[in-house]
Amino acid sequence: MKRAELVFVPTPAVGHLVSAIEFSKRLLDGCDRFSITILVMKPPFEPSATLNSNTSAQPLAASHGHIKIIDLPTVNRPLELLQQSVEKYITVYIEGYKNHVREAIASHVLPSCSVSGLVVDMFCTTMIDVANELKVPSFLFFTSGAGFLGFLLHLSSRFDRVGTVFKESDSESVVPSYVNPVPASVIPSFAFSSEGYICFANHARRFKETKGIIVNTFVELESHAVGSLSYGEIPPVYTVGPLIGEHPAQQSDHQSKFDKIMTWLDDQPLKSVVLLCFGSSGSFDEAQLREIAIGLEQSQQRFLWSVRKDPPKGKFVVPEEHTSHEEFLPQGFLERTSGVGVLCGWAPQVEILAHRAVGCFVSHCGWNSIMESLWHGVPVVTWPLYAEQQINAFQMVRDLGLAVELRLDYRKDGGDHFVVADEIERAVRCVMDGDDELRKRVQGMSGVCRRAVGDGSSSASFESLIEVMLASFN
Repeated sequence: MKRAELVFVPTPAVGHLVSAIEFSKRLLDGCDRFSITILVMKPPFEPSATLNSNTSAQPLAASHGHIKIIDLPTVNRPLELLQQSVEKYITVYIEGYKNHVREAIASHVLPSCSVSGLVVDMFCTTMIDVANELKVPSFLFFTSGAGFLGFLLHLSSRFDRVGTVFKESDSESVVPSYVNPVPASVIPSFAFSSEGYICFANHARRFKETKGIIVNTFVELESHAVGSLSYGEIPPVYTVGPLIGEHPAQQSDHQSKFDKIMTWLDDQPLKSVVLLCFGSSGSFDEAQLREIAIGLEQSQQRFLWSVRKDPPKGKFVVPEEHTSHEEFLPQGFLERTSGVGVLCGWAPQVEILAHRAVGCFVSHCGWNSIMESLWHGVPVVTWPLYAEQQINAFQMVRDLGLAVELRLDYRKDGGDHFVVADEIERAVRCVMDGDDELRKRVQGMSGVCRRAVGDGSSSASFESLIEVMLASFN
């Protein structure tokens, strides 16, 4: 049987790549008429060995014979743009791959079959041009939530209306995809600079050129946000989440670490452990790490803490693991918490959240992490760091009532932000010792999202998307 060939172009970052592969698998499980080629760019920042997208993608896709991974060549990094805007740097870096995407399709796809469509990531809208050249439809794969999608689509209309970027002195802003007015303190950092704002506004304008927008969410969670996207020139929105992917390289490079962590969790009581994990790029300086340690000890809770070393100031590199934890911990901390807590570098977050011993998740509020916490029914304590995480945290706490606020406005990229031990202790205790209603709501949402992908709203949305994709093939 002839298959419809889809070409995926994800942003070269682990979270984006994992979601794209998980979506590909789900698409193939739902319909046997597709085959998928995923074009993997080199990461835009210096990666550690465990975060190299090219080595991560192959094992994640290995279980499906109809997913093909093609590694694209290296391109020059326009590092001089980093001083202007990280978002502009990534956008220009990805634009540099346009010819490689054309050549990869011509060399590896077209000789054996015709392309039925391109699925592009939020930073990869320049590849819509390639779809147009091939005279095939393009679809946007949006790895964050519907609320943030609505925020990006709001940027251009807002700019046309007020003619300026956001200011830190702004009062609350009405953004249609959020239930409550959004304070300036949780607006993503890029929206305060002209380079970052215009960069994302331009991407969002191009979102509207696609045949559909695929979002890693479920309508029962973000009913308000999804409803706000059904007006104007916005293409159809397909809510297909949660997409829960595996952590890259878990079973090879990290097997011994994985076994040690899971064995320790097996020995802990039900819902007794606090997980602290801040994503592949999350890190803190030694003063903040020391304060976290004091807060954890004061809370008297069991903990599993994923710690990474802060990169040198001004360096855009992936955080590395500490060679020694004692260099930042309070004196005697390891002895006093022996048997109660574990510090690690890399952590298999999805598998940890699935474990019966985990009862709380102190998180940076990346969207994948939010989806994973809800899927497994683990309440989140919010500690956003960068990108859209502040507005995600705001949505989880204020709009949805599904998280406990530690901070909503913490930013790694500027400002005088320091979280003291008492704040950490209070937020953790709120989940572990106090708020049974929150835990019930989160566990209830866990059941809702599992039904959504079983035979509910996300399953129905997938079916509608498959029909549209096959129509262009036929």
